[in-house]
Amino acid sequence: VYETVTEQILVKPASSRLVEIPAEYSTTTEQVMVKAASKRVEVIPAVYGTTTEQMLIKPASERLEPLQHKYEAVTKQKEVAPATTKWVKKRGDANCLSQNPDDCLVWCLVEVPAQYQTITEQVDRGCFDGSAAAPDCVRRIPVPAEYKTITRQVVTTPASTRDSEVPAEYKTETKRVIKTPASTREIAIPAEYKTITKQVLKTPAGTREIEVPAEYKTVTRQMPKNAPTAEVEVPAQYQTITKTVQDQVATTRNIAIPAEYKTVTYKKLVRKGGFTEWKEVLCQDKTLGSEGIARIQSIQRALKAKGYDPGPLDNVIGPLTKAALVKFQKDNGLPIGALDMQTLKALGVSAN
Repeated sequence: VYETVTEQILVKPASSRLVEIPAEYSTTTEQVMVKAASKRVEVIPAVYGTTTEQMLIKPASERLEPLQHKYEAVTKQKEVAPATTKWVKKRGDANCLSQNPDDCLVWCLVEVPAQYQTITEQVDRGCFDGSAAAPDCVRRIPVPAEYKTITRQVVTTPASTRDSEVPAEYKTETKRVIKTPASTREIAIPAEYKTITKQVLKTPAGTREIEVPAEYKTVTRQMPKNAPTAEVEVPAQYQTITKTVQDQVATTRNIAIPAEYKTVTYKKLVRKGGFTEWKEVLCQDKTLGSEGIARIQSIQRALKAKGYDPGPLDNVIGPLTKAALVKFQKDNGLPIGALDMQTLKALGVSAN
């Protein structure tokens, strides 16, 4: 179903137009600086005067006068060779632990005294005038300075400067300036419309469902006299029987039995013994005197404290003490046959 309507449509949209407004000018007068203010420097000359003074011509100095040296013959000892030490090989040390004296080869450190030579030297005893000895042996005589009188001009008042003010210079200028700057003005232009007539949809097209009733008729037919039989399913019957069956085939299993350990301590040969190298030992003179006797007693006490029988503490390295030392050396892997420094250190006995 359609109907006729009247409406206005836009033909030309509203807009704006810019109109230029010219600038306005005016005449003005102002002072313009032609030359800025400044300062002028005026020189004031120096003022001089006459003065008299002493002038150094030759500075003070000294004059050296040589003197004769006095010498004296002096006899003194001069060291030719310094004191040293040397190793001396000795045999049959009484402190040796071996039964064979030829096995007790001991190197002892022996001091070699310094060697001196008597020489005669001339010693400087000073100068013959009685003054102390000096490398130059001279007498120093002072020489006074020399002066002369001179007359010269000196500045009594030094030159200087003075600042004078120079004023700035100006001039009058007439120029045209903008009173009102140029601008633009916006003028609105209205939109334009026109009237048109057209058909518009009032009610849209659609569909409508109309119910149509069913139609029936009577039909007569014959059925058979003996109807066929239907097949019925009879379920199966079951009986429960219990019996023993083999679930798993017989096999063998290896069970690991852990090993059993015990700690066994034994000695392993690391290096064969023998007389293959030299060791630093305690020389025989270190076992003599009061210090030596005290050292031997310290060795016997140390052996006894560590479980070795040195015999009586008699300050003598006898057969029992030697046997205890040899056993201690064997048990601790030490050199055997002498009182070496390693054995003394292991016993805690000082060698000094």
